[in-house]
Amino acid sequence: MKERPSVAERRGYAVKTAQEARSIARTWLARVALENAVTFGLPEVDDRYHVWRVPLLKPGTDKPVGEIVIDAYTTLLVEEKTTRPDVLEARLLGRKESPGTGASTVPVQRQRVLSLLRNTVVCGDCEFVLQELPAESVDLIFTSPPYYNARPEYNDYVTYEEYLQKLRRVIREAHRVLKEGRFFVINVAPVLIRRPHRNASSRRLAVPFDVHRLFIEEKYDFIDDIIWAKPEGAGWATGRGRRFAADRNPLQYKPVPVTEYVLVYRKQTDRLIDWNIRSYPPEVREASRIGDDYERTNIWYIKPAHDPRHPAVFPLELAEKVIQYYSFVGDVVLDPFAGIGTTGKAATKLGRRFVLIEKEEQYVRVILEEIKVWLGKKAADVLVLNASPIDVSDLLI
Repeated sequence: MKERPSVAERRGYAVKTAQEARSIARTWLARVALENAVTFGLPEVDDRYHVWRVPLLKPGTDKPVGEIVIDAYTTLLVEEKTTRPDVLEARLLGRKESPGTGASTVPVQRQRVLSLLRNTVVCGDCEFVLQELPAESVDLIFTSPPYYNARPEYNDYVTYEEYLQKLRRVIREAHRVLKEGRFFVINVAPVLIRRPHRNASSRRLAVPFDVHRLFIEEKYDFIDDIIWAKPEGAGWATGRGRRFAADRNPLQYKPVPVTEYVLVYRKQTDRLIDWNIRSYPPEVREASRIGDDYERTNIWYIKPAHDPRHPAVFPLELAEKVIQYYSFVGDVVLDPFAGIGTTGKAATKLGRRFVLIEKEEQYVRVILEEIKVWLGKKAADVLVLNASPIDVSDLLI
């Protein structure tokens, strides 16, 4: 029987085996004169970050003293994640370690690395598209995932558990592309599953609370729960609460939902937020400063949006607030469930770059037409993958 290809082979890595990873690690150790001072543990491929991790052990023991991290695609050492030579020496000799994280020669106050991603639109399943984006290339993720079977348009998942597993995989892949200490903001709400017949009960799924668990398990820190409050009467279309309004019987009470959650998470790091802020030059910080009309509480009153081209758009105002509060001018904002591109429109308006991923071709076509309105002739510079490039020939100069 033919053996299944390894993860490294399926991903097309340049470093395909543990033996190759050890060889690269051995070369680096020789360069820092530590090749005879440590032994190797079992190298493992971390396909979540597209790296090989080679554990370093104290000779004659199973005690780890550090690790070497190798970019699986390029064979280059990932220096900021590899244990520094001086830290290795201190651990081997039992000396007190110098302050620092143990990573290689990157100063604590390192300069921000500007993402090379440009404005991008991709037609495809975000779970797989995210695997192709460079690691730590995105400054902010803001999205509103499809509802679970709340409407016929979203009837893509056999079970709720399958839906949650899909979200978990997206959240996991997003962790790799998000920069250290940066934010993933998600707009979610409980979903009402209508009763299948008169003798059955409807069900309400607590999606935000299940999604919260996924983020915590995938190594994000919970930061805030913002309540998006809609005008009174906005939720009557669900039919929830009508029977109680008519009969007023105890036990039948069900309030009409007029809120959604905007949950804020931060990619785990031992660095304070000030570290992220200080990585920007003063002129960028000044250009990104927020005015006096900011939201002072976690309840945001915003009118819902409607668009005949998509059954569930969120308001431009909501995207603008999130982008203003959680990114700087020039940053890259990613929306893995882009819909008709509201996040991209807000990002453009606020001087940020966008990466929009959407699997439905009809919505991608809307995004590409909208971009011509946002950017004019500059729309021709947008990178478009798995769809036709933007044609700006019909635009006035």
